[in-house]
Amino acid sequence: MHADDFIVYSPHVIATQTEIELRGYGFSDGRADIGGERAAELSVAHAVTSWWKPELYVAEYKKEPGGRGKLVGYEFENTFQFTEPGRYWADIGLLASYGHPRGGGPGELELGALLEKAAGRFDHRVNLIWERHVGSGASHGTEFRYSYAGTYALTSAFRPGIEAYGRPDDHAYQAGPVATGEWHVPGTHGNIEYRVGLLLGINPAAPRRTVLAQVEYEFF
Repeated sequence: MHADDFIVYSPHVIATQTEIELRGYGFSDGRADIGGERAAELSVAHAVTSWWKPELYVAEYKKEPGGRGKLVGYEFENTFQFTEPGRYWADIGLLASYGHPRGGGPGELELGALLEKAAGRFDHRVNLIWERHVGSGASHGTEFRYSYAGTYALTSAFRPGIEAYGRPDDHAYQAGPVATGEWHVPGTHGNIEYRVGLLLGINPAAPRRTVLAQVEYEFF
């Protein structure tokens, strides 16, 4: 599992915007094979056009339960925006990425639909993502996961909401409260965004508690 398994992507791309992002998660669970797992990722993105944003994950860190933390690989991710915001019943985009592990081994391809619908102060996002390992020693199966985020904008700096994640192949389902928001950095063309949350396991196979954290600096 990676830190990008706990993010609900937006299909929106803002031309010429650059992003520097750090995000991660941690499991809290009494079971030895789950509790203590942590992961984090540092990425840089730049929207080349109004419909394409490539993103490079320059460092991916992971600590397995009972093990030591280490850098595990790199990832090249692309967000494609297909529709103009608000023109249709939902805004639609596509996620396409390739992850390369440090030290060799199978890589990971991800492909998925990104949906978003804004209605007044409410915002809803749905992701449908398929993942497949490729290269030497890769399994031939394709895994699927889905996620949902719904928030309500009390202010631009505080948007409470809920996120939910499902991984049918792992029989793991989680949901819980989140808070997001952004602040403009005075004297600059940049904003700082944050996101924190706590997911609870819905079924026995899911981690009991998952803490989420994300911070991002956006500028032109």
